[in-house]
Amino acid sequence: MRNVLFFAVLPLALAACERNVDPSDNPATVDAEGTTPPAATPSAPAPAPGGNETIGIPEGGIPVALQGNWGMTPADCTSTRGEAKGLLGISATTLTFYESLGRLGTIKERKENSLRADFAFSGEGMNWTRDVALSVSGDTLTRLDRGGEEPGGPFTYTRCAS
Repeated sequence: MRNVLFFAVLPLALAACERNVDPSDNPATVDAEGTTPPAATPSAPAPAPGGNETIGIPEGGIPVALQGNWGMTPADCTSTRGEAKGLLGISATTLTFYESLGRLGTIKERKENSLRADFAFSGEGMNWTRDVALSVSGDTLTRLDRGGEEPGGPFTYTRCAS
């Protein structure tokens, strides 16, 4: 009787667990240190309702002109093995680096092609905050960090092709 019940319930249990998974949905890879770097955001979300969409500044978010993927070297934009240590992904509210993620905090200055704001970062088991200035001119993004012990730039990136 147990075997009959097991084989009757098995297809239902498998169907409940089954889901379609697209391998391209999870580009994360494991690096040499055994950690999984956060994936860069390949496309920017739509501007928030009530934002100033006419000049590309979603209300409360990072300007659209800054959003997308940016590489310090061309290889950062084309890596498929997860070694793109100079890749910066920018969404409406986050900065995604190789092993850290910065969440938008207090905005100090926001224009169509630039932003200066506080970001709360986390990565490699640590948390910290930085005052980050971002500006774009053509396909070049410049980042300058204030606060903290590490050098603050300026760092220059080139927009990755879509």
